[in-house]
Amino acid sequence: MHTDTPFLSRLSPVPSFPAYSGPYTVGTQDVEIPVSELSSSAPAPDPQVSTISFRLFYPCEPEQRANYIPFFRLIYYTTIPATRNAKPLQPPPENEGRWPVMIFSHGLGGTRNSYSHICGSLASHGLVVVAPEHRDGSAPISFIKEAADSKRTSVHYTSLPHEPNLEVEEGRDLQLKIRCWELGLVHDALLKLDKGSTLTNIQTSRSAEDHLAAFQSLIDVHRPGKISWAGHSFGASTIVQFVKSIFYGNSPLYAATQSSALSEQITPSSSTTLLDLWTLPLLFNSTSSLWAKPLPAYSTSKALSQTTPPSPPLAILSEGFFKWSSNLRNTLRAVSPPASHTSNIQPHVFYSIASAHLSQSDFGLLFPWITKKALKAEEPERTLRLNARAILESLRRSGISVARTSKLDMGIMDDHESVKVPESPNGVGLALGQDQMILDTTDGSVRGWIAIDPSS
Repeated sequence: MHTDTPFLSRLSPVPSFPAYSGPYTVGTQDVEIPVSELSSSAPAPDPQVSTISFRLFYPCEPEQRANYIPFFRLIYYTTIPATRNAKPLQPPPENEGRWPVMIFSHGLGGTRNSYSHICGSLASHGLVVVAPEHRDGSAPISFIKEAADSKRTSVHYTSLPHEPNLEVEEGRDLQLKIRCWELGLVHDALLKLDKGSTLTNIQTSRSAEDHLAAFQSLIDVHRPGKISWAGHSFGASTIVQFVKSIFYGNSPLYAATQSSALSEQITPSSSTTLLDLWTLPLLFNSTSSLWAKPLPAYSTSKALSQTTPPSPPLAILSEGFFKWSSNLRNTLRAVSPPASHTSNIQPHVFYSIASAHLSQSDFGLLFPWITKKALKAEEPERTLRLNARAILESLRRSGISVARTSKLDMGIMDDHESVKVPESPNGVGLALGQDQMILDTTDGSVRGWIAIDPSS
């Protein structure tokens, strides 16, 4: 059972995060696997990137919490409500038999740790969330190790202008190539973990037990359309480019074999969540052919069974990105069906009032006074709770079984807002379409949560 952050911890110069609101205790583990142990249908864009790195957030056996660095890992440790190197909880919910999986791609200036609160919040509701650390020069700095005791190779941040020109196009194209290639390798690593293949985790210390083997037959990564894909900012554009590249093929930035497990995984029922989508990297000549195509949810090129309907994309914007008119227009174009589309499937698009671009990362929770003073962002914890609620409800409507939204999260609504939260044994339950208000397009359904008409 999670508890609120103790008062004394709020006085500490080292900040800590609020408790996750889901019914499951959360475990976390750093993973770094040699590329040589994985399979990819695309060649390595950068030979220097010899490993893939990601952090797992997952439901775990109840244990003591641990300290680790979620954001500025080169400065200090910060406490999060998760257990490091914990054993994953078994068995998963009986009606599924495996934990659902989401892969979350970080944005510019981010790392595998920068979104620990939203990833952990989702994990506390019964998801295994995989947060890769991209070695494309978008992280402040990233380290590549060849072996557990070897020296590290540094990948430094690549500074590129935000205005389009040939240098920017070539730089962002290379970054997207690396990012998509890494996501493909992460997918292969997950398949191998679930099958029980032996993989080397370079991040495992001598004193820590490696629980990767415990994920065998535990994660839902083989059924087509069951892996969810999410990202923030450049990570969101990475997800758009990746799923389209796999679904349509013929991408100059990333190509997967059409008969591969990855090609079979991406279907119109694949759930996609785009937080503050940054559209510039998708508008260059090299990406224009895919930009003109809709997301898989609106495609009729692959048949769907009656039990796997298309999954409408979810786009959540900060108020800052909502007011960026050119990017907003492109975001709505990216997530909307083409004019010729005849079904009634529409995207879910919302923004949170008084939120900034960094509000969807850990930054707002760590430094609320900076985001409030400099970026006019309010209520950072509430903003993340709204984001998590919308993601969870979108997953439910896509047929992904997750725990019910908690009374704590429902309690962030104003007194005049009335909603009944179904009870369940031990506070854990599975329900589809239970949190109706968060995706309601009626203004005022949830305070500060505004629906955007995708046709506007």
